[in-house]
Amino acid sequence: MAQAKNGDKVIINYIGKLEDGTVFDSTLEEECDHEGCETDECTDEDCGCGCESGPMETTIGEAELFPQIDEALVGMAPGEKKTIVVKAEDAFGEYDKEKVFVVPRSDLPADLKPEVGDELILTNDDDEELGVAVTAATENDVTFDSNHPLAGEDLTFEIELVEIL
Repeated sequence: MAQAKNGDKVIINYIGKLEDGTVFDSTLEEECDHEGCETDECTDEDCGCGCESGPMETTIGEAELFPQIDEALVGMAPGEKKTIVVKAEDAFGEYDKEKVFVVPRSDLPADLKPEVGDELILTNDDDEELGVAVTAATENDVTFDSNHPLAGEDLTFEIELVEIL
């Protein structure tokens, strides 16, 4: 049976989990809890539910996935499954408290009414963008966190090689 090698275009399924077992991403719809979707039939790829729709096509070694996943795929045969762990420092980095900052509401645009849980893109005077999550909001201040939502998390991936193209 053929084995995958660097440069091969392959089709895979995967389930991405946190240490506590929470699924944060999956190509298998039944594994997705659709958290963040308005309905369980969400079809908007940018809705934030964190799930792909069906198997994923990727080229091994093209840096489309974490390098640890590419390395795990090398030598696999169709139908084979593996579980790998990507440590936080190799995934989205360690959680950095310095990426949490407070902005007085008076410094925000008047039409911006951020609430806890909102995810926003802030733009500075140089048109540089920064993705943030609102973690606290008072009458006078808003606290933003610019860490990636998965920063500080070790990620476990259960991967299955479906096909070598």
